[in-house]
Amino acid sequence: MQASASVRPETGRRRTSRNGAVAFTVIVFALAAAVVCAVAQATVGVGAGALVAAVIVGCLAASSVHVVMEWEKAVVMRFGKFNRVAGPGIVFTWPIVEFYTLRVDQRVIATYFGAEETLTSDLVPVNVDAVVFWMVFSAKKAAIEVEDYASAVSWMSQAMLRKAIGRATLAEVAARRDQLDAELKDVLEEKLADWGIAVMDVEVRDIVVPKELQASMAAEAVATRERNARMIMAEAERDISEMLRDASEVYDGDAEALRLRTMHLAFESVKQSGGTLVIPSAFSEGFAPDPEAAKATQNPAS
Repeated sequence: MQASASVRPETGRRRTSRNGAVAFTVIVFALAAAVVCAVAQATVGVGAGALVAAVIVGCLAASSVHVVMEWEKAVVMRFGKFNRVAGPGIVFTWPIVEFYTLRVDQRVIATYFGAEETLTSDLVPVNVDAVVFWMVFSAKKAAIEVEDYASAVSWMSQAMLRKAIGRATLAEVAARRDQLDAELKDVLEEKLADWGIAVMDVEVRDIVVPKELQASMAAEAVATRERNARMIMAEAERDISEMLRDASEVYDGDAEALRLRTMHLAFESVKQSGGTLVIPSAFSEGFAPDPEAAKATQNPAS
């Protein structure tokens, strides 16, 4: 979560140009009109009628020859009914009888959408920004089933985002962003499939909570971390006490093992420090032999 407002994508980004296709249409119009004018001049002369005929023929020619780009599909209608999906390349249609109603871009498109001041299930207003990546897989459905498929994707994504936020608490929205992405992707895939649109991915960009709640949420997070730290320390102390109790049971009644452990600890301390070990008198008792064993060694007959 961030306190600052989200930044929308730049609207002045570069787009692929269709100037070549437009220029081709203009050239077709000009050539057809020039041919009509040339024929009229050779026969009856160039007059007003010839100019009108040249314009009409040029318009018919321009409406009959089209250039569809590599990433596009043209939906061709005949007398108002769907006829075919054409392209890419040069597409010919019958003048007046046929026309293509829509050029469908079949590349992956990124659409920004957001939900402003949407209430979570615990009644906290949040602003959420997201991006959906989608593409048209059926040009026929995109042209026939929905009026403006690009706007439909944007509005549907926003509506589904609001519903998803309303079903979760603020903590769930903030902590389970990946789960929110997956939920939105599944819902949008189901909703948009009938319109010939496939959803590639959905990414939540930013989650903004009101400023008056940020201090309380930060204090709550600090308190939660302190509680977890204390619980971990308590568990560690419990484990250490259990291990010490088990060790005391092992050394209980075994003086030789206890003295060996004392010697091992002294050796480790000298080994790590590399200095001289000064043993107090009380500590040196661990190195002294057992009095009873010493007497038994001196008087074997007894």
